[in-house]
Amino acid sequence: MGHPAAEVPADTVVEPAPARRQIAAWASWDWGSAAFNAVVTTFVFTTYLTSSVFAEPGQDTVAVTALHSQWLGWGLAAAGILVALTAPAMGALADAGGRRRPILAATSGIVGLCVLALWFVRPEEGGMADAVRLGVILLGIGTIAFEIGSVAYNALMLQISTPRTIGRISGIGWGAGYVGGIVLLLILFFGFIDPEVGWFGVTSEAGMDVRVSMLVAGAWFLLFAVPVLVMVPDRRRAGAAPTRVGLAGAYVAVGRHIAELWRERRATLRFLVASAVFRDGLTGVFTFGGVIAAGSFGFSASDVIMFGIAANVVAGAATIGAGWLDDRYGPRLLVTWSLVVLVIAGTAVFLLHDAGARAFWVGGLVLAACVGPAQSASRGLLARLADPGRETELFGLYATTGRAATFLAPAAFSIAIGLGGAQYWGILGIVAVLVLGLLLFLPVRYPRGRGVEGRRDLLADGA
Repeated sequence: MGHPAAEVPADTVVEPAPARRQIAAWASWDWGSAAFNAVVTTFVFTTYLTSSVFAEPGQDTVAVTALHSQWLGWGLAAAGILVALTAPAMGALADAGGRRRPILAATSGIVGLCVLALWFVRPEEGGMADAVRLGVILLGIGTIAFEIGSVAYNALMLQISTPRTIGRISGIGWGAGYVGGIVLLLILFFGFIDPEVGWFGVTSEAGMDVRVSMLVAGAWFLLFAVPVLVMVPDRRRAGAAPTRVGLAGAYVAVGRHIAELWRERRATLRFLVASAVFRDGLTGVFTFGGVIAAGSFGFSASDVIMFGIAANVVAGAATIGAGWLDDRYGPRLLVTWSLVVLVIAGTAVFLLHDAGARAFWVGGLVLAACVGPAQSASRGLLARLADPGRETELFGLYATTGRAATFLAPAAFSIAIGLGGAQYWGILGIVAVLVLGLLLFLPVRYPRGRGVEGRRDLLADGA
């Protein structure tokens, strides 16, 4: 499901299509990333970490669940702030020296080790709080490494694509992530979590089923991170020589780029800000979906994983189907309506928190159906705005601004729980971030003739 990039002038040299093996190798990292996105931060480990299993004997399990959910939210918010402070410099340093693969290799290794180390997060009487803190710390470190690694990974995508193939190749990676999540969740569900006695005699005693799943997820991530590191080379733009850029110089370069956008492409800059906010809300939908399902709607660990599989199937199918709507009506309209439906569905889930699992299944799948289209249409919109020869810079800033806002949804989630006194109030925190992103997005006006408003936009300008 590709998205058309900006029109390329007739005198622009179109690069040959990249080798399929390089595309497959690049997409394998997305496939492997499901171990962190779907298994660790969404449907398995965070659900386990915020469950009643970490309540000391005699404690109010509802209060403990809410408290640990707050810890999780604040931990991820702190990680997001650190990402915001480091990702711009790391991205600039990688671009200047052509060092994307080393950064991706280092960060992938850290993520894999953090996931493997989740094995040690074990519920033991007298040490429940310490175990939860350890889990939050490992999640925070893993999140920082994952987000910085994603900056280098996105830059490598631009090295194996042309302006005409960015959307299609990006869609391949996005689809690989959804499918990888489904496959890994199925393996873990039927192998360890659902059976009373799983493979190799694993049971749920002392969280063994989840802890073994973390070992499998860590190995999965590390294994599928290898192909992109071996088969996709670092390449600088033709005619560009490697430059030495220090940490301070990296931030100066980012500032200059932002200042240039403010002077010459203000609509693009406003879109970057708006998309950073609503993309963090979209991430929050999946990050805290499993936690809320278990803590507020009575889902068991098996129920959460089955919901996760269904949500990935719905999200993947909806994203592919939305590609036609994107091409016909434009990404702006698709993003707008996706966000509107997300706000309505999220509010409905909050209001129906006493209605049980069926209400969450319906509302949650509606949310899942809108997340993928909003994400892919946002990326497609930026592709249409990119000028030939400057795609890497703009997509790099897109990644940077997105990472800079990664603290919003976790912080809003935790604040809402604190104000409401129960976990389900966190839903309103995520909805608030989506509303803010929508309000920032709606007033942005884009240049005509780029396809942002659909086919008629192009036809009106004789394209």
